[in-house]
Amino acid sequence: MEKRYFGTDGIRGRVGSSPITPEFMLKLGWAVGTAFRHHGGCRVIIGKDTRISGYMFESALEAGLSAAGAHVQLLGPMPTPAIAYLTRTFMADVGIVISASHNPFYDNGIKFFSAVGSKLPDSLELEIERLVDEPMTVVDSAQLGKVSRVEDASGRYIEFCKSSVPTSTSFKGFKLVLDCAHGATYKVAPSVFRELGAEVKVIGASPDGLNINEGVGSTHMAALSQAVVEHEADLGIAFDGDGDRVLMVDHAGNEVDGDELLYIIALDLHERGLLRGGVAGTLMTNLGLELALRERDIPFVRANVGDRYVMAQLRERDWIVGGESSGHIVCLHHTSTGDGIIAALQVLKALQSSGRTLAQACAGMHKCPQKLINVRYAPGATSPLEQSAVKAAVVEAEQRLGEAGRVLLRLSGTEPLVRVMVEGQDAAQVEREAAALADVVAQILNG
Repeated sequence: MEKRYFGTDGIRGRVGSSPITPEFMLKLGWAVGTAFRHHGGCRVIIGKDTRISGYMFESALEAGLSAAGAHVQLLGPMPTPAIAYLTRTFMADVGIVISASHNPFYDNGIKFFSAVGSKLPDSLELEIERLVDEPMTVVDSAQLGKVSRVEDASGRYIEFCKSSVPTSTSFKGFKLVLDCAHGATYKVAPSVFRELGAEVKVIGASPDGLNINEGVGSTHMAALSQAVVEHEADLGIAFDGDGDRVLMVDHAGNEVDGDELLYIIALDLHERGLLRGGVAGTLMTNLGLELALRERDIPFVRANVGDRYVMAQLRERDWIVGGESSGHIVCLHHTSTGDGIIAALQVLKALQSSGRTLAQACAGMHKCPQKLINVRYAPGATSPLEQSAVKAAVVEAEQRLGEAGRVLLRLSGTEPLVRVMVEGQDAAQVEREAAALADVVAQILNG
């Protein structure tokens, strides 16, 4: 059955437009509480990022959950992976994240974690959607859910992150710049790296509810690159608004993407005999990562785009490391979901162990030229991907690129965008083919 509200990463959209409204969130809270009560559980944890609408939606969800008899613990602003972790440690039945991740402040969304810190199964999401469409009821007054606030959530998560590296670890001697995207990592990330001994400069850590991801963070790397060069730092670390993505820049300000970070982590584990199986990437993963891993006899598999699909591949194969170019990196030997802080710690530990700089550690992977163009479309518009003109243009581009190139067109699971990706050996040709395909898609969308 097709889902009406849930996308690849929860429910997301523009604040005030359906379904991202207070009325829907009230009903959603009730539906979630009712669904989990049917399955025997009614304890819920709620966290959020720093966007202004989080207060409104937190209150609406809280009311709906209480009406269904669910007991709620509020974490306040916390990274998404922290909510997954705390859902497990508090033995809650479900964790709720109010966040639109890397999107601007005027968007928001809801993500869910199960009792074991993983995404909800499709069957449960469908049950929640069915309940949203039913009349809302209220349990007997004596059965209403209670609400409390967790006061030590940040400290618990900081210690958990630090536990992902050996207790003897000290990053003394590292000079880092952190970019917290004015988002959910603004308090905990600087504490983690400072408590492990690093000298830390911080940007993007003054959230006002409106500036999340604005000109900073993993979607806007220029500010971090400039800060690293100005402070003569060893490297820079950029998180997105909810802290489940991480990208880096080297000492010269050059960007290091999720594929390269995944390569560093995987190679370090492989060299220490700790890499179980291989590495899971996605359809968007740069061909250079696949080739670099192949040279070292490390298996590699591509999943559909989205961290839940990477997770599915890892669990199916009993592997521990996977991720996306965008910086969603999963280290299942430490945590149950993508975690920007924990992934960054693994990279730092790998650099420390090898004695390499970030630039040197990336040198073993040669990225193929890749171009990604986003073509925006009106929500609800017919997908252009099935149009004969678009299919023909894809075939022609693939023929011109030959065996050394790839073409991928897909709909974003989080925004109304068609993502046009072209990869090959010749950078100029890749640029031309991507621009031409994007033009064809835009023409179809504009009628």
